Amino acid sequence: MTRMKLLFNTLAVLVVCLACSTLAQAQATRTWVSGVGDDANPCSRTAPCKTFAGAISKTAEGGEIDVLDPGGFGGVTITKSITIDGTTGAGFGSILAAGFNGVIVNVTTNPTTAVVTLRNLYINGTKNGISPGPNGIRFIAGKVLHVEKCAIFGFSTTGIDVNNTTTNPTVVIEDTNISNIGTTGISLTATTGLGVVIRNTTVKQSGTGISAGANSRVSVEGSNLSANSTGLGTVSGSESNLTETLVAGNGTGVNLVSGATVRLGNCTVAQTLTGVANTVGTVQSTGDSRFMGNLTDRTGPAFSPLVKQ
Repeated sequence: MTRMKLLFNTLAVLVVCLACSTLAQAQATRTWVSGVGDDANPCSRTAPCKTFAGAISKTAEGGEIDVLDPGGFGGVTITKSITIDGTTGAGFGSILAAGFNGVIVNVTTNPTTAVVTLRNLYINGTKNGISPGPNGIRFIAGKVLHVEKCAIFGFSTTGIDVNNTTTNPTVVIEDTNISNIGTTGISLTATTGLGVVIRNTTVKQSGTGISAGANSRVSVEGSNLSANSTGLGTVSGSESNLTETLVAGNGTGVNLVSGATVRLGNCTVAQTLTGVANTVGTVQSTGDSRFMGNLTDRTGPAFSPLVKQ
Protein backbone atom coordinates (compact mmCIF):
# COMPACT_ATOMS: atom_id res chain seq x y z
CA MET A 1 0.00 0.00 0.00
CA THR A 2 2.84 2.35 0.88
CA ARG A 3 4.54 1.56 -2.43
CA MET A 4 1.35 2.30 -4.35
CA LYS A 5 0.95 5.64 -2.54
CA LEU A 6 4.57 6.51 -3.30
CA LEU A 7 4.03 5.60 -6.97
CA PHE A 8 0.92 7.81 -7.21
CA ASN A 9 2.74 10.74 -5.56
CA THR A 10 5.67 10.36 -7.98
CA LEU A 11 3.33 10.30 -10.96
CA ALA A 12 1.52 13.41 -9.69
CA VAL A 13 4.82 15.29 -9.41
CA LEU A 14 5.79 14.24 -12.93
CA VAL A 15 2.44 15.42 -14.32
CA VAL A 16 2.84 18.81 -12.66
CA CYS A 17 6.41 19.16 -13.96
CA LEU A 18 5.33 18.22 -17.49
CA ALA A 19 2.47 20.72 -17.36
CA CYS A 20 4.81 23.50 -16.22
CA SER A 21 7.28 22.56 -18.94
CA THR A 22 4.56 22.64 -21.59
CA LEU A 23 3.37 26.04 -20.37
CA ALA A 24 6.89 27.45 -20.45
CA GLN A 25 7.40 26.13 -23.97
CA ALA A 26 4.06 27.63 -25.05
CA GLN A 27 5.27 31.15 -24.22
CA ALA A 28 7.35 32.53 -27.06
CA THR A 29 9.57 35.60 -26.98
CA ARG A 30 7.87 36.91 -30.15
CA THR A 31 4.28 36.19 -31.10
CA TRP A 32 2.13 37.31 -34.02
CA VAL A 33 -1.47 38.35 -34.65
CA SER A 34 -3.30 38.50 -37.97
CA GLY A 35 -6.65 39.72 -39.19
CA VAL A 36 -7.34 36.15 -40.29
CA GLY A 37 -5.69 34.46 -37.29
CA ASP A 38 -7.20 32.26 -34.60
CA ASP A 39 -6.61 32.52 -30.83
CA ALA A 40 -6.47 28.73 -30.68
CA ASN A 41 -3.21 28.93 -32.66
CA PRO A 42 0.23 29.08 -31.00
CA CYS A 43 0.63 32.70 -32.26
CA SER A 44 3.64 31.83 -34.40
CA ARG A 45 4.31 33.61 -37.67
CA THR A 46 2.83 30.73 -39.65
CA ALA A 47 -0.08 30.19 -37.22
CA PRO A 48 -0.91 33.65 -35.79
CA CYS A 49 -3.51 34.54 -33.21
CA LYS A 50 -6.56 36.75 -33.83
CA THR A 51 -6.37 39.21 -30.91
CA PHE A 52 -3.84 40.89 -28.64
CA ALA A 53 -5.66 39.37 -25.65
CA GLY A 54 -5.26 35.90 -27.17
CA ALA A 55 -1.56 36.42 -27.87
CA ILE A 56 -0.52 37.91 -24.56
CA SER A 57 -0.88 34.68 -22.57
CA LYS A 58 1.37 32.95 -25.11
CA THR A 59 4.04 35.65 -25.00
CA ALA A 60 6.87 35.44 -22.48
CA GLU A 61 7.50 38.27 -20.05
CA GLY A 62 9.63 40.88 -21.76
CA GLY A 63 8.58 39.54 -25.16
CA GLU A 64 6.84 41.18 -28.11
CA ILE A 65 3.54 40.86 -29.98
CA ASP A 66 3.74 41.95 -33.62
CA VAL A 67 1.05 42.53 -36.22
CA LEU A 68 1.47 40.37 -39.32
CA ASP A 69 -1.16 42.03 -41.53
CA PRO A 70 -3.91 44.65 -41.21
CA GLY A 71 -6.71 43.99 -38.76
CA GLY A 72 -8.59 44.98 -35.62
CA PHE A 73 -7.12 43.13 -32.66
CA GLY A 74 -9.32 44.11 -29.72
CA GLY A 75 -8.68 45.63 -26.31
CA VAL A 76 -6.11 44.12 -23.98
CA THR A 77 -5.11 44.15 -20.32
CA ILE A 78 -1.34 43.97 -19.80
CA THR A 79 -0.04 42.44 -16.57
CA LYS A 80 3.67 41.96 -17.37
CA SER A 81 6.56 43.57 -19.21
CA ILE A 82 5.82 43.39 -22.93
CA THR A 83 5.93 45.24 -26.25
CA ILE A 84 2.95 45.43 -28.58
CA ASP A 85 3.90 46.71 -32.03
CA GLY A 86 1.35 47.39 -34.77
CA THR A 87 4.34 47.46 -37.16
CA THR A 88 4.37 49.38 -40.43
CA GLY A 89 4.10 48.44 -44.07
CA ALA A 90 1.91 45.35 -44.37
CA GLY A 91 0.78 45.52 -40.75
CA PHE A 92 -1.85 47.82 -39.25
CA GLY A 93 -2.54 47.39 -35.54
CA SER A 94 -6.01 48.71 -34.71
CA ILE A 95 -8.03 48.55 -31.49
CA LEU A 96 -11.69 49.51 -31.84
CA ALA A 97 -12.72 50.22 -28.24
CA ALA A 98 -16.44 50.89 -28.45
CA GLY A 99 -17.75 50.98 -24.88
CA PHE A 100 -14.55 49.80 -23.17
CA ASN A 101 -10.95 50.82 -22.49
CA GLY A 102 -8.49 50.22 -25.31
CA VAL A 103 -5.40 49.17 -23.33
CA ILE A 104 -5.06 48.71 -19.56
CA VAL A 105 -1.56 48.41 -18.10
CA ASN A 106 -1.82 47.00 -14.59
CA VAL A 107 1.32 45.08 -13.60
CA THR A 108 0.86 43.95 -10.00
CA THR A 109 3.62 41.29 -10.03
CA ASN A 110 7.03 43.02 -9.90
CA PRO A 111 5.55 46.42 -10.84
CA THR A 112 8.75 48.29 -9.87
CA THR A 113 10.64 46.69 -12.78
CA ALA A 114 7.88 46.32 -15.39
CA VAL A 115 8.40 48.07 -18.75
CA VAL A 116 5.57 48.20 -21.30
CA THR A 117 5.91 49.57 -24.84
CA LEU A 118 2.96 50.34 -27.13
CA ARG A 119 4.06 51.23 -30.66
CA ASN A 120 2.37 51.89 -34.02
CA LEU A 121 -1.18 51.37 -32.73
CA TYR A 122 -4.46 53.03 -33.80
CA ILE A 123 -6.77 53.11 -30.79
CA ASN A 124 -10.28 54.26 -31.71
CA GLY A 125 -12.93 54.96 -29.07
CA THR A 126 -15.65 55.72 -31.67
CA LYS A 127 -16.69 58.90 -29.83
CA ASN A 128 -18.86 59.95 -32.76
CA GLY A 129 -20.55 56.56 -32.76
CA ILE A 130 -23.14 54.92 -30.54
CA SER A 131 -21.07 53.75 -27.56
CA PRO A 132 -17.68 55.43 -27.12
CA GLY A 133 -15.01 53.88 -24.91
CA PRO A 134 -13.91 55.80 -21.79
CA ASN A 135 -10.09 55.67 -22.07
CA GLY A 136 -7.62 54.85 -24.81
CA ILE A 137 -4.77 53.76 -22.52
CA ARG A 138 -4.86 53.41 -18.72
CA PHE A 139 -1.58 53.07 -16.81
CA ILE A 140 -2.44 51.85 -13.31
CA ALA A 141 0.67 49.97 -12.14
CA GLY A 142 4.11 49.36 -13.60
CA LYS A 143 7.45 51.17 -13.69
CA VAL A 144 7.74 52.49 -17.27
CA LEU A 145 5.24 53.03 -20.08
CA HIS A 146 6.41 53.95 -23.59
CA VAL A 147 3.80 55.14 -26.11
CA GLU A 148 5.39 55.56 -29.54
CA LYS A 149 3.90 56.47 -32.94
CA CYS A 150 0.33 55.86 -31.88
CA ALA A 151 -2.98 57.51 -32.82
CA ILE A 152 -5.55 57.70 -30.01
CA PHE A 153 -8.91 59.29 -30.74
CA GLY A 154 -12.62 59.31 -30.06
CA PHE A 155 -12.73 58.48 -26.33
CA SER A 156 -15.32 59.95 -24.00
CA THR A 157 -13.00 60.57 -21.03
CA THR A 158 -9.23 60.32 -21.55
CA GLY A 159 -6.79 59.51 -24.33
CA ILE A 160 -3.97 58.41 -22.00
CA ASP A 161 -4.94 58.12 -18.34
CA VAL A 162 -2.01 57.75 -15.93
CA ASN A 163 -3.17 57.16 -12.36
CA ASN A 164 -0.27 55.08 -11.10
CA THR A 165 0.32 53.53 -7.69
CA THR A 166 3.88 52.29 -8.34
CA THR A 167 6.80 54.13 -6.71
CA ASN A 168 8.20 56.84 -9.00
CA PRO A 169 6.86 55.63 -12.36
CA THR A 170 7.93 57.01 -15.75
CA VAL A 171 5.90 57.72 -18.89
CA VAL A 172 7.42 58.54 -22.28
CA ILE A 173 5.08 59.60 -25.12
CA GLU A 174 6.67 60.21 -28.52
CA ASP A 175 5.45 60.88 -32.08
CA THR A 176 1.82 60.34 -31.06
CA ASN A 177 -1.46 62.05 -32.07
CA ILE A 178 -4.33 62.32 -29.58
CA SER A 179 -7.60 63.94 -30.68
CA ASN A 180 -11.34 64.23 -30.12
CA ILE A 181 -11.27 63.33 -26.43
CA GLY A 182 -14.17 64.25 -24.18
CA THR A 183 -12.37 65.31 -20.99
CA THR A 184 -8.55 65.12 -21.09
CA GLY A 185 -6.09 64.17 -23.81
CA ILE A 186 -3.31 63.13 -21.39
CA SER A 187 -4.07 62.94 -17.66
CA LEU A 188 -1.05 62.52 -15.38
CA THR A 189 -1.13 61.70 -11.68
CA ALA A 190 0.58 59.22 -9.35
CA THR A 191 0.92 58.26 -5.71
CA THR A 192 4.60 59.27 -5.75
CA GLY A 193 6.85 61.24 -8.13
CA LEU A 194 5.76 60.70 -11.73
CA GLY A 195 8.29 61.59 -14.42
CA VAL A 196 6.78 62.32 -17.85
CA VAL A 197 8.45 63.12 -21.18
CA ILE A 198 6.25 64.11 -24.15
CA ARG A 199 8.02 64.68 -27.48
CA ASN A 200 6.73 65.52 -30.95
CA THR A 201 3.16 64.82 -29.91
CA THR A 202 -0.11 66.53 -30.87
CA VAL A 203 -3.05 66.80 -28.46
CA LYS A 204 -6.09 68.53 -29.94
CA GLN A 205 -9.87 68.80 -29.71
CA SER A 206 -10.02 67.78 -26.05
CA GLY A 207 -11.36 69.36 -22.88
CA THR A 208 -7.85 69.72 -21.45
CA GLY A 209 -4.92 68.78 -23.67
CA ILE A 210 -2.49 67.79 -20.90
CA SER A 211 -3.38 67.72 -17.22
CA ALA A 212 -0.29 67.83 -14.99
CA GLY A 213 -1.80 66.21 -11.91
CA ALA A 214 -0.65 65.25 -8.44
CA ASN A 215 3.04 64.39 -8.00
CA SER A 216 3.81 64.91 -11.70
CA ARG A 217 6.94 66.36 -13.31
CA VAL A 218 6.15 66.89 -16.98
CA SER A 219 8.45 67.88 -19.86
CA VAL A 220 6.80 68.71 -23.19
CA GLU A 221 9.14 69.22 -26.14
CA GLY A 222 8.44 70.01 -29.80
CA SER A 223 4.73 69.30 -29.41
CA ASN A 224 1.36 70.84 -30.34
CA LEU A 225 -1.46 71.56 -27.89
CA SER A 226 -4.21 73.07 -30.03
CA ALA A 227 -7.99 73.46 -30.27
CA ASN A 228 -8.62 72.36 -26.68
CA SER A 229 -10.60 74.15 -24.00
CA THR A 230 -7.32 74.32 -22.04
CA GLY A 231 -3.95 73.45 -23.55
CA LEU A 232 -2.10 72.65 -20.29
CA GLY A 233 -3.81 72.37 -16.91
CA THR A 234 -2.07 72.06 -13.55
CA VAL A 235 -2.61 71.18 -9.90
CA SER A 236 -0.73 72.38 -6.85
CA GLY A 237 2.73 70.84 -6.59
CA SER A 238 3.02 69.89 -10.25
CA GLU A 239 5.92 71.09 -12.41
CA SER A 240 5.70 71.43 -16.19
CA ASN A 241 8.41 72.37 -18.68
CA LEU A 242 7.34 73.41 -22.17
CA THR A 243 10.03 73.90 -24.81
CA GLU A 244 9.59 74.58 -28.53
CA THR A 245 5.89 73.80 -28.24
CA LEU A 246 2.88 75.36 -29.99
CA VAL A 247 -0.10 76.19 -27.79
CA ALA A 248 -2.73 77.57 -30.16
CA GLY A 249 -6.45 77.98 -30.62
CA ASN A 250 -7.36 77.00 -27.06
CA GLY A 251 -9.75 78.77 -24.71
CA THR A 252 -6.88 79.04 -22.22
CA GLY A 253 -3.38 78.15 -23.32
CA VAL A 254 -1.79 77.41 -19.92
CA ASN A 255 -3.77 77.43 -16.69
CA LEU A 256 -1.82 77.65 -13.41
CA VAL A 257 -3.26 77.17 -9.97
CA SER A 258 -1.67 78.08 -6.67
CA GLY A 259 1.41 75.99 -5.96
CA ALA A 260 1.98 74.89 -9.57
CA THR A 261 5.08 75.73 -11.61
CA VAL A 262 5.36 76.09 -15.39
CA ARG A 263 8.56 76.87 -17.29
CA LEU A 264 8.44 78.19 -20.86
CA GLY A 265 11.29 78.06 -23.37
CA ASN A 266 10.95 79.10 -27.02
CA CYS A 267 7.21 78.35 -27.17
CA THR A 268 4.44 79.96 -29.24
CA VAL A 269 1.15 80.79 -27.52
CA ALA A 270 -1.32 81.99 -30.14
CA GLN A 271 -4.99 82.74 -30.81
CA THR A 272 -6.33 81.90 -27.35
CA LEU A 273 -8.75 83.80 -25.17
CA THR A 274 -6.07 83.85 -22.45
CA GLY A 275 -2.53 82.74 -23.24
CA VAL A 276 -1.33 82.09 -19.68
CA ALA A 277 -3.87 82.30 -16.85
CA ASN A 278 -1.98 82.39 -13.56
CA THR A 279 -3.74 82.41 -10.21
CA VAL A 280 -0.87 82.36 -7.73
CA GLY A 281 1.38 79.82 -9.39
CA THR A 282 4.90 80.35 -10.71
CA VAL A 283 5.72 80.93 -14.38
CA GLN A 284 9.38 80.94 -15.32
CA SER A 285 10.53 81.87 -18.82
CA THR A 286 13.73 82.04 -20.85
CA GLY A 287 12.26 85.17 -22.46
CA ASP A 288 12.11 83.84 -26.02
CA SER A 289 8.50 82.63 -26.15
CA ARG A 290 6.05 84.38 -28.48
CA PHE A 291 2.49 85.53 -27.73
CA MET A 292 0.49 86.20 -30.87
CA GLY A 293 -3.16 86.97 -31.54
CA ASN A 294 -4.46 86.23 -28.05
CA LEU A 295 -7.37 88.18 -26.63
CA THR A 296 -5.29 88.39 -23.41
CA ASP A 297 -1.67 87.28 -23.43
CA ARG A 298 -1.39 86.59 -19.71
CA THR A 299 -2.93 87.28 -16.33
CA GLY A 300 -1.53 87.12 -12.80
CA PRO A 301 2.02 87.68 -11.52
CA ALA A 302 4.85 88.55 -13.91
CA PHE A 303 7.03 85.78 -15.29
CA SER A 304 10.22 84.97 -13.43
CA PRO A 305 13.34 84.98 -15.65
CA LEU A 306 15.21 81.78 -16.41
CA VAL A 307 18.81 82.00 -17.57
CA LYS A 308 19.13 80.73 -21.13
CA GLN A 309 22.35 78.76 -21.38
